[in-house]
Amino acid sequence: MFRKALAFVVLCIAFGPALALAQSITPLTHGAPGGAQLAFLMTDGTVLIQSASNDMSWYKLTPDNTGSYINGTWTQVASLPTGYSPDAFASAVLADGRLLIEGGEYNQGQFAFTNLGAVYDPLKNAWTKLAPPKGWKFIGDSPSSVLPNGDFLIGEKFKKNVAELDPTTMTWTELASAGKNDFNAEEGWTLLPDGSILTYDVKDNPKSERYVPDKGAWLNAGNTVVNLQGPQNCCGNCIVYGKDKCYDPPGEVGPAILMPNGTVFATGATHEGQTTAHTAIYTPKTPGYPSGGWVAGPDFPNEDQAGDDFAALLPNGNALVEGNSGTLYEFNGTTLKAELGGGGSLLVLPTGQVLLGGSAVYASSGSYQQSWAPTITTSPASVTRGSTYQISGTQFNGLSQANSFGDEYQTATNYPLVRITNSGTGHVFYARTHDHSTMGVATGSETVSTNFDVPKTMETGASTLVVVANGIPSTPVSVTVN
Repeated sequence: MFRKALAFVVLCIAFGPALALAQSITPLTHGAPGGAQLAFLMTDGTVLIQSASNDMSWYKLTPDNTGSYINGTWTQVASLPTGYSPDAFASAVLADGRLLIEGGEYNQGQFAFTNLGAVYDPLKNAWTKLAPPKGWKFIGDSPSSVLPNGDFLIGEKFKKNVAELDPTTMTWTELASAGKNDFNAEEGWTLLPDGSILTYDVKDNPKSERYVPDKGAWLNAGNTVVNLQGPQNCCGNCIVYGKDKCYDPPGEVGPAILMPNGTVFATGATHEGQTTAHTAIYTPKTPGYPSGGWVAGPDFPNEDQAGDDFAALLPNGNALVEGNSGTLYEFNGTTLKAELGGGGSLLVLPTGQVLLGGSAVYASSGSYQQSWAPTITTSPASVTRGSTYQISGTQFNGLSQANSFGDEYQTATNYPLVRITNSGTGHVFYARTHDHSTMGVATGSETVSTNFDVPKTMETGASTLVVVANGIPSTPVSVTVN
């Protein structure tokens, strides 16, 4: 990443009156203090953001008692450990509800490709330093993902290595990574339903490959048909880091989103000598799609592109992509259509809206198919404030990680939230979830589960409970809060 993510929202840009009725951008009543560099959805329904004005400072957005993020309130949380003030890092919300950040292309405002890291515990409101994998001196803006087993996987930026962190023991294990085409720099990772990770190469474009953790190997996934790589050498021929090391940037690509039909929509930047940025669609080889492979998708209009930018999966099944111009586009599986103007990071909220930076929310038309929703099969009929319970069902993790960036800035939301609404007052409460049985995607008919902590301050009496994944709620069940 070689630009600061936008921390503002441009309002009142529309592409025709009909669109203004279908899609909307609504400013938050109170914007994030200092703006938002990046946002994460925590498992208690709050949103944690890194301040755009100070990389060490973090704030929490809490929805109001109706569940509205537009009318939510901001509070400052603990700052990062001294000496660690990163921008453009690897990151994830873990299955136990903590937030992990690792590395950073910048540290304290300077190119550093730092190997520092930290983990935020929302229960303690505290950051703990995280040591890097053994021998990894430079991590920077590396690709990463949480595997279905809950372990955190990261790629070493300047090499082909990958390492796995066990969140329970907080120990790293370097895994085999045979068959990698090129180094991990500037590449993004997309978790697939079979537990493998798809990437499309930057340096060795237009190749793509899948990492299979159980085999410790990268497998050929074919060519992307069109070139998705942006310009090389964006910052000169050499970025000096360490004492005497030189990094020659290979270019940039855009975000990739796993769609509800199992395909991956991959976006690109404008290549040298071109004025048009391309997209491509990947279909994994499955019983339903025996041939698999890549086909070209629609090009970005108006010479726009999505290199090093954000994308999110809307509840209606469309991919929302932010162009470098600030324009928001919806991809419906066939066409890529400009909608409204926005800016900043994209994050799918439990309401189905998308948070734009820390300033506004985007809402789209249409709804989800019922088959995409979580289903609850086992849940408690009554709960007591301050106690912990287990709930089980299907598709608690949604059909996709649902949020993506060109390489770093991973803000996946493929984990269940539990939302309880009091039947008498209509007030909404989120019960913090943790220790999910899986962190996979599109788990189908497999029975999965999570634990949830009933807030000590929530209202008692007859209520309804839903499990929400990527903004899509289950059918509600009745529960009595004691």
